[in-house]
This record gives sequence, C-alpha cells and structure tokens, in this order.
Amino acid sequence: MTVRLKLFVNNKFAADSQITINYYMPEEYLNAKETYQIIGIFFDVHKNLGKGFSEIVYKDALEYEFQSLNIPYEREKEYCVNYKDTVLKHKFYADFVVFDSIILEVKSTDCFNNNHYNQCLNYLKVSGNELALLVNFNTISLEYKRIVCSNNK
Repeated sequence: MTVRLKLFVNNKFAADSQITINYYMPEEYLNAKETYQIIGIFFDVHKNLGKGFSEIVYKDALEYEFQSLNIPYEREKEYCVNYKDTVLKHKFYADFVVFDSIILEVKSTDCFNNNHYNQCLNYLKVSGNELALLVNFNTISLEYKRIVCSNNK
C-alpha cells in the first residue's frame, strides 16, 4: 500500500512525501498463507455480524465463507484419546479443521481465558496437528490467537 504524506508546520505546508507499507506474514510461519486467508475470513465475518451473537451463528457464517471460497474444512471434527492401546470414552470435538491441518476454535465471550488455550492444546495433542487458531467474536475489535504445538506427531 502506498501512502502520501503532507507535513504541515504551524498550519503551513512544509513537505510532501510518499511511503510504501507492506504487510506480510513471514513465510517461516507454519501454514502462513492459509492462516492469513483464515484470519481475513474472521475479519470479514466480524465486520458483517459484529459482536453479540452466540458461537453457533459465527460458526455458521464461517462455514458459509469456507464453502463460498472452496476452502476444505470439516466441522465438529471428532478426535479420540488413546491411552495404553485403548481408546478412552471421552472424545474431543474441534469446531473446525481447515486445510486438513489447522484447528479453529470459535468463541463468543468477554475475553479469552486459560481454559480456551488448554482446549486448543488438547485438540492439537489428540489430532497430531501443530497449529490452532482461537478466535473471539464477542469483542468490539476482533480477537484471535495463533497457537503452535511443535513436535506433536
């Protein structure tokens, strides 16, 4: 993006300048391109719906966007916990798995807490995936966190 700046001193024009601002997500980030696209969708949903809806409404809007953009996803993806060659009774359900590798956890709350982070870490552990995005739509400014659990497989 190119921005034109005009400098005024004592309400008098002093200088004219032009700068270029480049926003990018470093390539070394895990799933950088996909993450950037998903975060853009978060902002679009938040811009259109605002805050105040329940989680299910935001999930439905995200699903609509994924379908519209032909983004591969699974909703309410089920994961089992293996313990000593046994599958335990309790199962985990991630809100979304996008691009076969990124877990999305959707919230509509006042703010994130440790339980939300731990929930994402649990999903990463049982799935073997390395990246989760935690998003909160119930704030004036969209809130999201990128959670990485390396050496998970």
